[in-house]
Amino acid sequence: MLSDTVLKALNHQVNEEMYSWYAYTAMANHFDHVALKGFAAWMRTQAQEELGHANRLMDYIRDRGCAIDLQAIKAPPSAWDSPLAAIEAAYKHECHISKCINDLANLASKEGDQTTHTFLHWFINEQIEEEALVDDVVQQLRYVQDSPSGLFMMDRDIAASRPAGGETAA
Repeated sequence: MLSDTVLKALNHQVNEEMYSWYAYTAMANHFDHVALKGFAAWMRTQAQEELGHANRLMDYIRDRGCAIDLQAIKAPPSAWDSPLAAIEAAYKHECHISKCINDLANLASKEGDQTTHTFLHWFINEQIEEEALVDDVVQQLRYVQDSPSGLFMMDRDIAASRPAGGETAA
């Protein structure tokens, strides 16, 4: 059984992961709208990963014999000024999620819940990967931001930069 404090924090993290899914789906829709189909496909893959993270958390809550408390998901932005602005927003969000996961792990440790603390190690490692991946795209977009042909090449290549389904462990 989870403490009320840890359970509330885990349920909040489910909401954070669902918001990530919602935000990345909005980015995919935006990229589709501005005819950047490669970026759209890449963001759909990112969105599916976030949904997988929410499901992983919910499975853990259920496995610990607790109830899931789904909360309203706030609406994300629906348009960005440039591909760079969108991916920078994704990077900033990944950093926010890393902080949330680290805070959750610290709370579990403080509460003496080593099982949850250990469970969260997967998410901590996943966030290192996610931040690095999105930051790489930010850096590449900075190189090509004034080059339509460079953006075209990136759009063509980005969908293939990560296998569909993304992460290897769920």
